[in-house]
Amino acid sequence: MMSKTEEKAAQELTQVMEKTMERLQGRFQVMSDHLESQMDEMGSRIDGLEKNVSELMTQAGMDDQTESK
Repeated sequence: MMSKTEEKAAQELTQVMEKTMERLQGRFQVMSDHLESQMDEMGSRIDGLEKNVSELMTQAGMDDQTESK
């Protein structure tokens, strides 16, 4: 059987751990959102590069060469 002092200490420890877990979850969410945003931006840039390369190949007349291979 726990004494009242031990019970109070256990409750305080539980509260500290819950707050710590909430902070960690918040930080993880911020990092996750940031990474997702960066990945979306990178995807957009890659799409743009693919479009530019395709347009340059068309302008250079290379489309016919790549299709005949």
